[in-house]
Amino acid sequence: MSLPTSVYTGIAKYPLLAIPVFVLAGMVFERAGVALRLVNFAIAIVGHRRGGLALAAILVCMVLGGISGSGPADAAAVATVMIPSMLRAGYPVAFSASVIAAAGSTAILIPPSIVFILYSVLVPEASVPALFAGGLIPGILAGVALMLPAWWLSVKHGFGNAGLNSGEPRQTFAQAFREAIWGLFAPVVILGGMRTGLFTPTEAAVVAVFYGLFVGLVIYRTLNARIIYELMAEAAEVSGVVLLIIALASVFAWAGSTLGAFEALGALLIGISSNETIVLLAITVLLLIAGMFLDAVSILFIFVPFLLPVLAHFGWNAVWFGIIMTMNMSIGQFTPPMAINLMVTCRIGLIRIEETVPWVLWMV
Repeated sequence: MSLPTSVYTGIAKYPLLAIPVFVLAGMVFERAGVALRLVNFAIAIVGHRRGGLALAAILVCMVLGGISGSGPADAAAVATVMIPSMLRAGYPVAFSASVIAAAGSTAILIPPSIVFILYSVLVPEASVPALFAGGLIPGILAGVALMLPAWWLSVKHGFGNAGLNSGEPRQTFAQAFREAIWGLFAPVVILGGMRTGLFTPTEAAVVAVFYGLFVGLVIYRTLNARIIYELMAEAAEVSGVVLLIIALASVFAWAGSTLGAFEALGALLIGISSNETIVLLAITVLLLIAGMFLDAVSILFIFVPFLLPVLAHFGWNAVWFGIIMTMNMSIGQFTPPMAINLMVTCRIGLIRIEETVPWVLWMV
């Protein structure tokens, strides 16, 4: 009898309503043409120079991450627009796929983040607004940290030289900004509304969808009834997969708790050392390894239950620890062999994931 109860209670939580709606919001903004206009604006900022398109891709991933909250969705939207442009400019597809996959991982750090919403469900002491506020600066720092190797590798290997004198029409900064303003304003509406208390994180997802529909239908006029229907069907499918994982992971969490396995594992971690720094490093290594083989949702539901006793033992702040965990999971999204962001960008670039290893390791 515990099986159906655990499956139902695992997903019958109000904050989880935000997940399918944020998935839909990300898809609406991508199909509305926001990603393309943000790319043009980012190129106008960094200019046409060596490594410029790589930097532009990272910037766009960070802005779109402030809309979708999903690493794979972010990587897919940017890769679809950027990989062909970067290929024409002389960037190898494997390098482009690596940069975009790594930059897409900032989406789960920069609010709104689906991972933060899930963490708040598992750890009630960490509220969603607090997690969103805590993730913003680390997310930006992660983006800046990715820009350094992306630019250095581009300059070292001469990537982008073909695009310097390509003769392609280039927008001025004013033109690009005017076209991208609606996309740039979206994170301001979403985060500003939550910060001022106008709406909750769950309601923010709905606001994001309607804002995206307004931009796509009225401003850019790139959406129609058929495209919206396709978007909703696709979002339902993606959300169904995520929520099924959450539902069945809840059974695992119930079983582990009932058997006392999580308490035993927590005691084992605490027993490694009385030094909390060493324990934290051990947890970090554990999460980095897990990220190579599992997606973020599975990692949360598997590891959080037995890490909670460690959290209580050392008196760590639940929000701070949530950011640490999410940072490790974001690295896992582009760490082979089971790197979900990298799988997405490699599929769009029509290459094998092994080809990205020499480049993506710099990003890690």
